[in-house]
Amino acid sequence: MNSEAIPYECSHCGKRFIHNGHLIINMKIHTGERLHKCDQCDKAFTRNGDLCRHKKIHTGEKLYQCNKCDKTFSLNGNLIRHLGTHTGKKPYQCNQCDKAFLQNSVLITHIRTHIGEKPYQCNQCDNTFSLNCNLIQHLRTHTWKKSKQCNQCDKTFSLNGYLIRHLRTHTGEKPYQCNQCDKAFSKNNHLIRHQMTHTEEKPYQCNQCDNTFSLNCNLIQHLRTHTWKKSKHCNQCDKTFSLNGNLIRHLGTHTGKKPYQCNQCDKAFLQNSVLITHIRTHIGEKPYQCNQCDNTFSLNYNLIQHLRTHTWKKSKQCNQCDKTFSLNGYLIRHLRTHTGEKPYQCNQCDKAFSKNNHLIRHKMTHTEEKPYQCNKCDIFFSEMIVLKDI
Repeated sequence: MNSEAIPYECSHCGKRFIHNGHLIINMKIHTGERLHKCDQCDKAFTRNGDLCRHKKIHTGEKLYQCNKCDKTFSLNGNLIRHLGTHTGKKPYQCNQCDKAFLQNSVLITHIRTHIGEKPYQCNQCDNTFSLNCNLIQHLRTHTWKKSKQCNQCDKTFSLNGYLIRHLRTHTGEKPYQCNQCDKAFSKNNHLIRHQMTHTEEKPYQCNQCDNTFSLNCNLIQHLRTHTWKKSKHCNQCDKTFSLNGNLIRHLGTHTGKKPYQCNQCDKAFLQNSVLITHIRTHIGEKPYQCNQCDNTFSLNYNLIQHLRTHTWKKSKQCNQCDKTFSLNGYLIRHLRTHTGEKPYQCNQCDKAFSKNNHLIRHKMTHTEEKPYQCNKCDIFFSEMIVLKDI
């Protein structure tokens, strides 16, 4: 179709549209404008369709029924992904390699890894991105102003939504109610995470392999195993790092500079986050509260570990031995001890591993990175487990 038949062109990304209304919707993606607000919580969306999908989280409406089993889903995309577990069919084939996908949108994202396309351009600078979520994250670096003041403490926030969520730590309000049980949550993402314990849905699919995840943060972590590149170069020596934070920590070994000083003792740290964790050892603050009981924790990691004690049900049975597991992922990892399968391949050498965390740990032998700093002294460790044992 020629350009005259598609008259409306976006000045930011070059996309063309038949209708002006579609162009306006596309422009909002670049500007970050979100006019469609949820009347149940503080979230807002660029498109009305996204708002309608979001509202199903509050109503619990699940219109999409699987015709192979009795599972139902709130989103059609989740049903399509689920159907693939019955049929194994992946209709969207990449023409650059042998990978195939359940959804066309995932295929399009995957193809960008071949051609290097970055259609999402920042309207504040020259940066471009292959994923819209990366652009949205980047845009915050231009508008980051902490002008929203909490009236209960001295904390400030860049967005009103962040302030509202923070105020719940003072009031104890939990507006997000699960429609499957009697639990309620202060944050919507905590509710969504909890609801997956009822449905076992894994809506986030990797565009490089067949892995799916219940949480987007787990998908992002997993994607790093495909794109592990040491592009951050130290200007003092020949070491390179995959993450900017690791480079900053390494630079401290050259300069000895530790800008974050504890006001309770004489300790100083390379990172503000490590200082905040350290300060909790003085004041006994435990901001991470379990939503199932009264336990509180100083570290989010400890809370996550504790939450498993509430939901631990070993219903997944190994067909090779008598072991049972609480999650299907644990069962899959265990089965590899029987099959010898090692799907996680190091891109620096010929070693392969049965578990992804073993691969990540191994990669640090190539980079000599030590991302885990003790909050009581200056020592760094390559593994969290070593730090915990001290």
